[in-house]
Amino acid sequence: MSFSTTIKNELTRIDSTQSEKLALLSAFFRNNAIYTTDRIELITENSTVAKYLFQLLKDTYQVTLQIEKRKNNNFAKNNLYIMTLHEKMDLILKDLSVISERGYYLVEPQDYMVSTIEDQRAYLRGLFLAKGSINDPKTSRYHLEFSIDTREEAEFDQDLLNNFDLNSKILTRDKGYMLYVKEAEKIGDFLRIIKATSALLYYEDIRIYRDHKNMANRLNNCEQANIDKTIETATRQVEDIQYLIDEVGLDLLDDKTKEAANYRLKYPESSLLELSEIISLETGNKITKSGLNHRFRKIKELVQRLKDSKK
Repeated sequence: MSFSTTIKNELTRIDSTQSEKLALLSAFFRNNAIYTTDRIELITENSTVAKYLFQLLKDTYQVTLQIEKRKNNNFAKNNLYIMTLHEKMDLILKDLSVISERGYYLVEPQDYMVSTIEDQRAYLRGLFLAKGSINDPKTSRYHLEFSIDTREEAEFDQDLLNNFDLNSKILTRDKGYMLYVKEAEKIGDFLRIIKATSALLYYEDIRIYRDHKNMANRLNNCEQANIDKTIETATRQVEDIQYLIDEVGLDLLDDKTKEAANYRLKYPESSLLELSEIISLETGNKITKSGLNHRFRKIKELVQRLKDSKK
């Protein structure tokens, strides 16, 4: 079972007020219904959603729908559940703000359909049941999308989502429009808004685990980079000291710098911090990492002068 299916199944179990039920049905009808002069068809791949809509319409409008199961023709394994309604069509379409009182299609629902925050949440639940999908958070990317037929509906739905600060965007496709949200936290917020509590807990558990794992990987990479840098620096310092020994010996160095050179040769893989602590401990003369770095810089400058004089 996909994550989207799990969410949709959970949405069918949410208790709603009558106005919330109407808002949900409005979103589903506006984004899913195919209607002609003698019938309305609603199509879904989810049997639980089909049963939920059947009961919701029966309770709200005292109508009976015919449900037919068909094989999906797009090579998907899921069946299609087609609900057909012949009764009270005009009443229902007007009541759900799909058509106007004069029978014209409404490019967006009337204001009363989403006049409260709870009705807006219910509308988004219906929109998700009709056209929504969310990637399982275990996959490589976070993605929430809705496949919308008309530009006006996509923009209306975008405004609704962005009223909740979800930063949704619209992408034009060959057929219709994709309304989507990419940010992981915003997708979690969406699940909270539509009251998919169980799905939200699962989503956040996986997201937090992935975030911690990614953080650990970044820290490990950073630590490895620091180790590589330490070894590279120490290697250059050993090479400079060895060059001095081969060319003129270490007698040109002052006592403190000579001491640093000898300790570097003795501990060729230690970091500057580790080496400063070793020297401080063994000699009783405290030296900081910065002070030690200054001595190696003097060695480097001397080596450079010797090389320049040879050219």
